[in-house]
Amino acid sequence: MLALTDTAFHAQQLMADYHVMHLPVTSHDQYLGLISEDDVLNAPDEQQPLEQLESQLLRLSVKADSHFVEAVQLCNSYGLSVIPVIEKEMEWVGAISAADLLKYLGRMTGTDEPGGIIVLELPKADFSFSEICKLVETNDAQITQLNTFFDNQVQLLYVTLKLNRFEVSDVVATFQRYEYTVKYYFGEELYENEIRVNYDHLMNYLNM
Repeated sequence: MLALTDTAFHAQQLMADYHVMHLPVTSHDQYLGLISEDDVLNAPDEQQPLEQLESQLLRLSVKADSHFVEAVQLCNSYGLSVIPVIEKEMEWVGAISAADLLKYLGRMTGTDEPGGIIVLELPKADFSFSEICKLVETNDAQITQLNTFFDNQVQLLYVTLKLNRFEVSDVVATFQRYEYTVKYYFGEELYENEIRVNYDHLMNYLNM
């Protein structure tokens, strides 16, 4: 973290050392805001103290007792590389890097666990958790993670399913049979199909 007495040049050095584009500025254990890489690079004098750039600080933070999703939303909305954490009265607690937040998000959503992934695209009104679970379970598979995202631009809901196995072709076929739009899927079948396609191309070439 930085103090108001630190120079723009010192801020640049720390950002380069830690590979971040933002750093928190504090004074007497009170959080003041985030200084960005653009702000320090555009400073008229690299020896200029940050006190003279205080008006440009981003007053963004999350509370220590906030759910981690709030930090993800803040990071995504403002393109932050560091998310400051505070207590009441702007008391400084610490900071979370966007990279660490992404790793934790991966663990929470199960992306680092083995299993196939299926992404469905459907109108929001057609979403039925019980039906989706039933269709998956009819193929002797289970949903280990389910996440949804509503795209306001196209007015469609995207449902991401993480399954307990890599073999997903039969599940995909079931969804398609029930007229679900399968936007994307990943499992062993994709890898096997790719090998098969490459093999067919090779055979066609050799037969020329």
